[in-house]
Amino acid sequence: MTFRHILKGCGAALAACAAPCAHAASVDGATLCATWSLPFALMLLSIALFPMFAASFWHRHFGKISAFWALAFLLPFAATHGVSATYPLFVHALIDEYVPFIVLLGALYTIAGGICIYGNLHGSPRTNTTILLLGTVLASVMGTTGAAMLLIRPLLRANDNRRHNAHVVVFFIFLVANAGGSLTPLGDPPLFLGFLNGVSFFWTTQHLAVPMLFVCAVLLAAFWLLDSWYFRREGEARAAALDPTPDTGRIVIGGKFNFVLLAGVIALVLMSGVWKPGIGIDLPGARLQLQNLVRDAGLVVLAALSLFCTSRTARADNGFDWTPIAEVAKLFAGIFVTITPVIAMLRAGEQGAFAALIQVVNAAPGRPNDALYFWATGLLSSFLDNAPTWLVFFNLAGGDAPTLMTSGARTLAAISAGAVWMGAMSYIGNAPNFMVKAIAQQRGVRMPGFFGYLGWSCVVLTPVFAVATWLFFV
Repeated sequence: MTFRHILKGCGAALAACAAPCAHAASVDGATLCATWSLPFALMLLSIALFPMFAASFWHRHFGKISAFWALAFLLPFAATHGVSATYPLFVHALIDEYVPFIVLLGALYTIAGGICIYGNLHGSPRTNTTILLLGTVLASVMGTTGAAMLLIRPLLRANDNRRHNAHVVVFFIFLVANAGGSLTPLGDPPLFLGFLNGVSFFWTTQHLAVPMLFVCAVLLAAFWLLDSWYFRREGEARAAALDPTPDTGRIVIGGKFNFVLLAGVIALVLMSGVWKPGIGIDLPGARLQLQNLVRDAGLVVLAALSLFCTSRTARADNGFDWTPIAEVAKLFAGIFVTITPVIAMLRAGEQGAFAALIQVVNAAPGRPNDALYFWATGLLSSFLDNAPTWLVFFNLAGGDAPTLMTSGARTLAAISAGAVWMGAMSYIGNAPNFMVKAIAQQRGVRMPGFFGYLGWSCVVLTPVFAVATWLFFV
């Protein structure tokens, strides 16, 4: 039985029991104890430990493990709080959060996977740094997922004859899959959520451009120095190695039609934030808005067009398969379900189980500590989904977009930067991280495990973020 069947069965059972209470009120996070965060914590530990100590078991059964932790929350919660309270939580996680999330990621993955860059460049420090710079720029235009999926395979081909290449992928995650998406609502889900809550489209461009340029410039410089050191160190071994993809004299792009489809994705996302017809279907715990239905249906159509209009040869040459997005879909289904009580407790503010955290980020009522907002939002975004985490701290700071864009601009910038940048701190901080890791491993790169990657991010990113805090948020 697949995870999808288990999830559907759980939803059907809850639906049958909850039909009489379709409009049940949502659970008050102030009434929940911290124990309800255990399934989520254990879900994270499973992602961290199983690949290290039981890799073959994990790769065969990670979907079942994700389903197990989802049910470990849903079933006890239904037993103690009633199906009338549990069913709206499940529907909200599924309809309002998971489905739009995975549809957008799936569309970007499918369309970007149809763009094949033929030819191979020499994986020198200069070439690698140029690819990372290009991806960082593209991430705010086509999203971190689109930019990552477009460039990760050419980057891997360029470095497939190098003995040490894991660091190239790690910095690619830092820059292309995360920090590069800082400038527009199209770049990363937290910023798009801000756009939907009244933050103007180019506000992040104006207020995060200089901080982002600093962070990305430092990371690119650090990468160039590290890659140059590895490149010189392995010179003789690299020269003697058989390159499975020899360098070519020219680069050719196949599947150019997919760039048109990517423009369609951008248009649909913008449409859903601008067009507000006020038409929708009420469900327990969720509301299906017409603009969101049109957006998601349009994204599915664009993904289907990409599949039908892109030659099979281009996808085969690109090494395209469904394994990375399937892994993300299964694991994040469990994450989105088990995270619901955590988000509810955070939204309860000082009345919730995490009141101590809420008190820390405010020096006094009405006096936000911007540095602590940056780190609190960022550290939670490293392990929770960064979009709802952004929303929590946005509301803690007042939740009024016009005020936060003016007198509270530094606080809003701190929240936004923390959510986007620190998604790079762990593999689960941002969805493209998982995809890039899975693709790299498929191509034979010995990627660090969960804690190994966490070690890289702590050593490299923490000092950069500390200096950025002093420069921009103190």
